[in-house]
Amino acid sequence: MTQPTPIRRGPDRRPRLLDTALTLAAHGIPPLPLRAGKVPFGNCPDCVGNACGGRPNMKHAGPCRCPGVCHAWAAATTDPHVLSSPPWTSAWHRAAAVAYHPGGAGVTVVDLDNAAAVRWARETLPATRTVLTTRGQHWIYQGVMQSANAVGSGVDIKSTMAYARWLGPGSGTMTALPDVVRTLAVKERPTVRPAPQTVAVPALVGGRECRHRTPAYLERGIAMAEQRIIQASSAVHATVYRTFLAVLSTHGRCGCLTDTHVGRLFTAAQAKGESPRHCTDAWTNALTTLGL
Repeated sequence: MTQPTPIRRGPDRRPRLLDTALTLAAHGIPPLPLRAGKVPFGNCPDCVGNACGGRPNMKHAGPCRCPGVCHAWAAATTDPHVLSSPPWTSAWHRAAAVAYHPGGAGVTVVDLDNAAAVRWARETLPATRTVLTTRGQHWIYQGVMQSANAVGSGVDIKSTMAYARWLGPGSGTMTALPDVVRTLAVKERPTVRPAPQTVAVPALVGGRECRHRTPAYLERGIAMAEQRIIQASSAVHATVYRTFLAVLSTHGRCGCLTDTHVGRLFTAAQAKGESPRHCTDAWTNALTTLGL
């Protein structure tokens, strides 16, 4: 990830966003447009509802092969012809900001969301290139790793399968991704025991259903998960992620979770101030951790 040269200033904000994207792409940094609220554009008609195969969960580093601005981080590309194509031009004219895929650029962003998180980083992490954000800082390291939300209070890690807002090249010398950052994601994840082997159980016990499919058992588990999120008084990000992880570790492999159950968990999280994107990211990270 080389430092981009100064960007030409257009007559208004919108042309500058495309100029910024093309400049980033020329330096090997794959950009994508963001709508107001710092969220990606919705998928194209062919990909609505993951009809194309659910690319947001794909393991490769992108970009998405759809001609539209689809699948969030997977839309990011360094191809100037794609960035300037009609579907993208329309998006740039409606965009509010430029983001990029850190993993595609070969870097990891430690997103520090408040002053306390910045102080923690200064006391804990090796110095590297820093970028000022609205509420804190991005610390950028050379090297990639799995992204993870809420590895600490106000601390997220954005690298593969994630996007970060482009706020300028920053200052300072970028250093190699240290082990202390790599281990942050591991430390915040509780040990997950393998799910019980339940495939043959119904036949062996006289046709009784898997206990995970028992309505009372499942309802009690979802209700307890909702309550855990609602009662969180601090570290909401971490609580939501851990709760999602616990639910999936218990029910994720037996097929008993429905969209209604997931919706209840997302509703509880959003009632605590989590955005839909944070909910989706936490759920996706939990699925990835468990190999689901």
